[in-house]
Amino acid sequence: MAAIHPSAIVETDSIGEGVTIGEFSVIRPGAVLGDGVSVLPHALIDAEVEIGAGTDVQSGCHIGRRPRATGSVTHKPTFRERLRIGAGCAIGTHAVIYYDVEIGADTLVGDHASIREETTIGNHCVIGRSVGVANHVEVGDGTVVMFSVNLAARTRVGRGVFIAAQVLTTNDNTIGAGGGLTDEDTGPTIEDGARIGANSTLLPRVTIGREAVVGAGSVVTRDVAPNTTVFGNPARLRS
Repeated sequence: MAAIHPSAIVETDSIGEGVTIGEFSVIRPGAVLGDGVSVLPHALIDAEVEIGAGTDVQSGCHIGRRPRATGSVTHKPTFRERLRIGAGCAIGTHAVIYYDVEIGADTLVGDHASIREETTIGNHCVIGRSVGVANHVEVGDGTVVMFSVNLAARTRVGRGVFIAAQVLTTNDNTIGAGGGLTDEDTGPTIEDGARIGANSTLLPRVTIGREAVVGAGSVVTRDVAPNTTVFGNPARLRS
């Protein structure tokens, strides 16, 4: 039996056994909450959002935000009005997850993280506190993204990658002078098992090879070969 606070607004019948919904939370029509899901106060779970069994949604979250562009944005967002969060996940306080996102099982999304549309996050991942994940991003299973990382649009991250705090990825070599992003503007590709040190910057389209290491504070301007270590500005092969 679900435990629903009287102040909550619940507009769906798809609620599993042992679900708890806290004060002033809103669950829109068509949302699906699996067995044992916990929704803390003041969370919003929008229509057609599916949350797997045993997942915790902390207070103030917005799960199922619709992307919106203003006149200052040249790229108009496209998305499907669906969102899937796997079983056993933890969604931190004030996290914002847009529509058209899929998150695998046993993944942690930290406080104040933002995940944009048309993005896939794998199983057993960590998306740390205040991480910004832009649209069209892929993150493979078992990857850890630490605090305050920026994953730019069309960044590809493989399995078992470690990205340390305050790493920046970029996808626009014109630094905004080109009149807005196009489909040709892509972020970096970080292959399986690579490790990116704190405060590093990865420029557009570079590839970090499998099991490669980028030292802290590096600026990566060209591809990094698999199983090598680079560091510096610009990043160079360790001798």
